[in-house]
Amino acid sequence: MRSVQFPKSLWLAAAIAVGGSLFASGALAQAKYGPGASAKEIKLGQTMPYSGPASAYGTIGKVQQAYFRKVNEEGGVNGRMINLLSVDDGYSPPKAVEQVRKLVEQDEVLALFQTLGTPSNSAIHKYVNAKKVPHLFLATGATKWNDPKNYPWTMGFNLSYQTEGAIYGRYLLKNKPNAKVAILYQNDDYGKDVLAGVKQVLSGANAKMIVAEATYEVTDPTVDSQILTLKASGADTFINITTPKFAAQAIRKVYDSGWKPLHLLNNVGASVGSVLTPAGLDKSIDIVTVQYYKDATDPQWKDDPAMLEWRAFMARYYREGNVEDASNIYGYIAAQAMVQVLKQCGNDLTRENVMKQAANLKNFKQSLLLPGITLNTSPTDFAPVDQAQLSKFNGKQWVLFGDVIGGN
Repeated sequence: MRSVQFPKSLWLAAAIAVGGSLFASGALAQAKYGPGASAKEIKLGQTMPYSGPASAYGTIGKVQQAYFRKVNEEGGVNGRMINLLSVDDGYSPPKAVEQVRKLVEQDEVLALFQTLGTPSNSAIHKYVNAKKVPHLFLATGATKWNDPKNYPWTMGFNLSYQTEGAIYGRYLLKNKPNAKVAILYQNDDYGKDVLAGVKQVLSGANAKMIVAEATYEVTDPTVDSQILTLKASGADTFINITTPKFAAQAIRKVYDSGWKPLHLLNNVGASVGSVLTPAGLDKSIDIVTVQYYKDATDPQWKDDPAMLEWRAFMARYYREGNVEDASNIYGYIAAQAMVQVLKQCGNDLTRENVMKQAANLKNFKQSLLLPGITLNTSPTDFAPVDQAQLSKFNGKQWVLFGDVIGGN
């Protein structure tokens, strides 16, 4: 039987076709995808208080959606578009549980990003870890988010509340060791966490410096009565551990009541745009807080390249956003950190690798962080931010003073 002879050109074409298909299949084999990820898309989910008592924070979700639009216009991350599903939980833990279950089980997001609030995140903490869904860069500073051994899928973002409280305690010991301290705090994990940091330092013989404490619920209409009670204690120092709505109320009532304590205000309630302006800039003079990122109202950053870039971004992608609201810088920084993690993932978009890369940020310098502050994580340290600087309000903007200091 005579064999069939194929022209050399056909053999060559066949070889190229086979080789090409092998190359393509090899390239495809190298890419790994978990739920919510594909060659074209990376689906993230978040809950935000677009309504309810903490609705001032809703701008964080809006600025992050705007930032991801910018990233997508520029080609996405490794060619993939970021699709952020940002839904309202009203700062209600039961609503947060309902929304997160939908994001995980129906929308099948690759990861949760910047879910906001200590109460809401506490309600979903065990669920997302049981589901092994990356629960990344939570918009809360609760210390418990840094527990990779017991909760390996959850990572916070903010400066730890206990670290912040400890900074205030050390500031008082150094500058006002005979202070009579009154403290107002939100009656939940968030408020108690900052308080714990204060008491870690003001302990032992120094515990007597704290002469009064008062709490409020997020459902309370005002904190006026609490302020009057704390004033009546004879305290000359006030530590204000509140979210924006109640921070503004407290500042206003302290001033209007004629009480003139040294006023220490936690970072989450220290926005010029959403807190101090509504309270009254004149009523906010000399309040002290901590900061770890640049303040758009501070003239020293007027010509700062990073601030100019951020303002240009706001003008193009989030024109309705308030450039004096610190939350819009905070949200932008967190979104950039998320993009960095996704870049590090390369073509391995599995939930396991997302978590691995989030735990591998090495001196990530985001240009809107204060000089000397970088983001760092490791498999045994899930606290990206652990440094801050004290700042005092002069009636127009926050003025930094002292050195960059850490939690220890």
